[in-house]
Amino acid sequence: MAIQFLLVDALNLIRRVYAAQPGEDGPERAAGALVSCTHSLQRALRECRPTHAVCVFEGEGQSWRYRAYPGYKAGRTPMPAALHEQLPSFREAFLGQGVSSVSLPGLEADDVIATLACKAASRQGQVIILSTDKAFLQLLSERIGVRDHFGQRDLDPAYVRQRFGVSPERLTDLLALCGDPTNHIKGVPGVGIKTAARLLAEFGSLENILTGAGDIPGRTGESIAAHREQVRVALSLVRLQTDLELGLNLQAFRTPGPGTPSAEPG
Repeated sequence: MAIQFLLVDALNLIRRVYAAQPGEDGPERAAGALVSCTHSLQRALRECRPTHAVCVFEGEGQSWRYRAYPGYKAGRTPMPAALHEQLPSFREAFLGQGVSSVSLPGLEADDVIATLACKAASRQGQVIILSTDKAFLQLLSERIGVRDHFGQRDLDPAYVRQRFGVSPERLTDLLALCGDPTNHIKGVPGVGIKTAARLLAEFGSLENILTGAGDIPGRTGESIAAHREQVRVALSLVRLQTDLELGLNLQAFRTPGPGTPSAEPG
């Protein structure tokens, strides 16, 4: 049977569902999010009908990005204490649907998901990443898709070109130029998405832009030339790692059958 692998960005799902719950932060709101997330996972299993599925959480401890760039994710609102305390309950609830959870110390969920997706694709599997995080759009291919669970739509290359003005292959180049405010990653001052997309269309790649900054007229060219190293650091930060040694076996994530949840882990 062909592999159909569902990779759930667990905290993306949980925090978005929690934010939509009524009431103040506290145990009752977390309990409501737990019920809603369980229903969301059930729906994803019905819609995607995976042969394999896993929910990926953030690993304990800081990743290499924090060490390389001290300002990484600075200013982000911390997870509410009541929600953090209930995370083990979310894992148990997901397991009750036949989907196990993983987290690896010092590794971000994004990199774990990217590595699992690329390894499954290399085995001729089809992959669906359940997340609204734009970082995963760089992985789009014939075998790797990204699904917006809340909008109930698949995010394809046409969506990337419409939103960012570039193909998925050039998304990291674009984010390195204009920065990624969500993660507090700085790009080139004065260069926004439209300017970055225009430059990539003209020069073809980020490296061509950096080496040819002297040919770009006005302040834009001057700013790029002055921030070359910052842009290269940003590129390393926004690019997902796809070749990590995780020590995970795909068979551990097998579901009992396409779209058929079970009380036991696959």
